[in-house]
Amino acid sequence: MIKVGQYNLLKVLRTVEFGMYLDDGAEGILLPKRFVPVGLKEGEEVKVFIYHDGEDRLIATTQTPKGVLGDIVKLNTVSVTEQGAFLDWGLMKDIFVPKSQQQQKMLPNGSYLVKIYLDEMTGRIAATEKIDPFLSNDVLTVKELEEVDLTVYRRTDIGYVVIINNIHTGVLHFNEIYRNITSGDTFKGFIKKIYPKENKIDVVAGKAGYKRVEDESEKIIRLLTEHGGYLPYYDKSDPDEIYSFFEMSKKTFKMTIGNLYKKRLITFEKTGIKLV
Repeated sequence: MIKVGQYNLLKVLRTVEFGMYLDDGAEGILLPKRFVPVGLKEGEEVKVFIYHDGEDRLIATTQTPKGVLGDIVKLNTVSVTEQGAFLDWGLMKDIFVPKSQQQQKMLPNGSYLVKIYLDEMTGRIAATEKIDPFLSNDVLTVKELEEVDLTVYRRTDIGYVVIINNIHTGVLHFNEIYRNITSGDTFKGFIKKIYPKENKIDVVAGKAGYKRVEDESEKIIRLLTEHGGYLPYYDKSDPDEIYSFFEMSKKTFKMTIGNLYKKRLITFEKTGIKLV
């Protein structure tokens, strides 16, 4: 069964002058010639993305869209009409946001966080700014310390609301933020705490526990090597200076250099750290 708005692994049925037809259980879906991988032959399988073209026909492509069905992504406006707006999602055909699915009227050259969904009436892939109905913490699919994908949603008085795995919402508190972030930014994080009574979630960017320290250890060793084995940063250094150079919090920096010291990989100098 063909999955519209998603990747499909399909077999080549036949070759024509303008491309190849792929097996969909019926007459076939066209993979235009410009997107046919070099050396692809009849009977072989190819991974393609399926969507509707401008004439409402299913079509295949080997292009990579900026988001697939179910994703929440930040996309740029290509054009605006009375019926809605078209956003660039990395394919030949732009994705449509109906006027009814806009929070406020979208503007040319704008950038908007949208959810990619399947319009039940048309069967086409579309996008919506009205993301909240797709998010729920009623039944959680994550647990504490689990690594997750985070998308920055909106700013609040205590931090940023983030979207977790395109399903749940959580809070990234200001005291856990060590770089500039804005709506639509995506990065890895982990579940710091779940409050069972209301299923509220606190998250942190990066990796949990010692896995996080190990990753930062490699980074500090690399930076020491690149700077002749010495860096003028230590546990008394200014937090902003540490973050500016290492892109990590002072707390993580202190944990990491402590770990490296115990392993006898670095020594502490009066005003810095030195590679052994």
